[in-house]
Amino acid sequence: MPTAKALFFTAPRKTEIREMPLPSLEEDGIYVETICSAISAGTEMLVYRGQFPHLADAHDSMSSNLNFPLAYGYACVGRVKEIGKLVNKEWLNKLIFAFQPHTSSFILDAKRSFFLFLPEGLPPASACFLPNMETAVNLIQDGAPILGEHVLVLGQGVVGLLTASLLSEFPLERLVAVDQFELRRNALKVTGCGLTVTSLKPDELQPFDNRRTIPATPGRIQDHACDPFDLTFELSGSPSALNSAIALTTFSGRIVIGSWYGQKPAEIDLGGAFHRSRIKLISSQVSTISPELSGRWDKSRRFNVAWKALARIKPEKWITHRFPIEEAEKAYQLLDENPQETIQVIFDYSI
Repeated sequence: MPTAKALFFTAPRKTEIREMPLPSLEEDGIYVETICSAISAGTEMLVYRGQFPHLADAHDSMSSNLNFPLAYGYACVGRVKEIGKLVNKEWLNKLIFAFQPHTSSFILDAKRSFFLFLPEGLPPASACFLPNMETAVNLIQDGAPILGEHVLVLGQGVVGLLTASLLSEFPLERLVAVDQFELRRNALKVTGCGLTVTSLKPDELQPFDNRRTIPATPGRIQDHACDPFDLTFELSGSPSALNSAIALTTFSGRIVIGSWYGQKPAEIDLGGAFHRSRIKLISSQVSTISPELSGRWDKSRRFNVAWKALARIKPEKWITHRFPIEEAEKAYQLLDENPQETIQVIFDYSI
């Protein structure tokens, strides 16, 4: 019976590699050998730290009812090495993406499992970014940028970088990306539609509490470099950043909250100027599609957009570390203790 090396989270900040027997290959089965899998520095690190909330969500089975020990992860790319007799023979040796926990190999049911074939020419390392790119696409759709707007992205982890990269393709007046770590600030060197992304430290932005509650005056000549933001994306993973987002967003602006804080509470200052600001706080999560779009959009259409965006942006350039799965503990310790040294960390199963 074939076996796989699978990663398990056994307690807060504890991992274990287990040799797991794989089920026999049925006539509808697909046997996949993993090439690479990406670690999520957001949601997955909450699992690693034991900071995930115990909740049930019919829309997000991967992050529902989590308890130790558990296998977790959702960004595996591999090659089809064997197929059952009822599976299309053309699938053999194809590259596929699966929302699969970290493991050296796995078996899928061709009829019941969800997986996607990689577009021709897309490197496996780029395909590992698909879940984060789908998240970035969802964030953009929920924020709905408008021609000429001033847009702010708080947090330049992988989701923040992908979101800012997509925003740089819009004809915005100004796009600013903020992160505390120099490595991540320097990662985004993008121009699109003549737009240059400005990368700043958090303390280089000043709040606009004294101006935010005043609607724009028709015909007023504005100092665009100093204007507050029409649209802010909070992607830092830090609950305190919500107050910064509120202070930096203009009258009737929108704040898209893409961070998942897990068990970390968010103490939001909704008093003072916020009460009159008419700012919209938008909860954004990739497991669903906004009801305003779901009549025209489905997951398949959104994945097609995400694949094309991966081909344009080529995010494999942001992979800073590759580990064999046997050194998983080192990988998570690095992300937990020295995040300033990382952008994207992946498991490379060829090492």
